[in-house]
Parts: sequence; C-alpha cells; structure tokens
Amino acid sequence: MTIDDPDLLAEVTAAFREYERALMADDIPAMDALFHDAPTTNRYGVGEVLYGIEEIRDFRKGRGGSPQRRLGRVAITVYGDRFATADAEFFRENSERRGRQTQSWVKFPDGWKVVSAHVSLEGSTH
Repeated sequence: MTIDDPDLLAEVTAAFREYERALMADDIPAMDALFHDAPTTNRYGVGEVLYGIEEIRDFRKGRGGSPQRRLGRVAITVYGDRFATADAEFFRENSERRGRQTQSWVKFPDGWKVVSAHVSLEGSTH
C-alpha cells in the first residue's frame, strides 16, 4: 500500500483547506458538499453527537455560525488511493484554548468526502 502519494495528498489537503474556509465563512452548502451524503456519516462535536448527514445538516442550520479559530499543527495522511485522515489542532479566536479535530476522508466518484469527524476542546465540560 502506498502512503502519501503526492498527488492524492495534494487533493486531500485542498479538500481539507476548502472545508476550513467554508467552516470559517459558515458556508453551509460548501461544508455539506464535503461531507458524504449518507446516514453512515457521523460527527461528534464539543457538545453534540450527530449520526447521519441529516442530523449534521440540521445542527449546522441551527447553530448560527462557527466559532472563529486559527489552525495549529495539521497532519494529513493518505492510505492507498481512497482513504485519508486529517488531524488538526486549533485555537479559538482571542484565546489560547486548544481544540482538536479529526476527520476521516474517503475518495468517492465525486471527490474526497468526510465520512467521520470528531471535535473536542481542552477543558470541555461536555
């Protein structure tokens, strides 16, 4: 198995960056386009547990924007030609409070999509 094929790594990195752009702009259609449209797509957040793309979409519509943040270290790894992980540290705007984000990406005929995501904050009580 090839790990980190340069072309595939560039594709996943571009998809990750587009998701980060969409998240900071609260661009819900762009975020939705980067998540796999299926009941098997899940997202665990700081205060929410979402099973299936419909729960994820409903959450995004009702939250009223994303907290602003800056990225710290990001590690993206591609395994073979259809699976990748993206692990990122982030810091909330005007704070040094660190968070973590993990995404599992799969390459489908229509491009790279997140199939599983997890977000946490240090010191979170949720």
